[in-house]
Amino acid sequence: MAEEITLHNLKPGKGAKKSRKRIGRGWASKGKYSGRGRKGQRSRSGGKAGLKKKGLRLIMLNIPKKRGFKSPHPKAEVVNVSELAKSFKDGAEVNPRVLKEKGLVSTVRNGVKILGNGEIKTKLTIKECKVSASAKEKIEKAGGSIA
Repeated sequence: MAEEITLHNLKPGKGAKKSRKRIGRGWASKGKYSGRGRKGQRSRSGGKAGLKKKGLRLIMLNIPKKRGFKSPHPKAEVVNVSELAKSFKDGAEVNPRVLKEKGLVSTVRNGVKILGNGEIKTKLTIKECKVSASAKEKIEKAGGSIA
């Protein structure tokens, strides 16, 4: 029958505990240079406190790196009036959610802007979208409105 593990008989596994390297404590501790190597800042007393072997390297490896650039002013998704004319029938209501469902924009997180590239003859109601001046002119000329 195996011995029951309780708080009074817990002990670490074999090889888990290792005595620390007593650096700078003379020859008897760790050979001729006391575990400090030969010359340099770390071999001397008071040399660069808190910096251990490979310490700075490990810190640098563990800090996450910033890659690329993320604009603090993200751009809105863009849709042209020519695409609206192809995708919507006369009298339809256009908003970011509907544009995403139709597959005209990939995300609506940063908003949607309608640009005036192309022609439109369908009467549309635009809601919750930014609209350029040329797009506004073309939509209103076709009989649509922007709310």
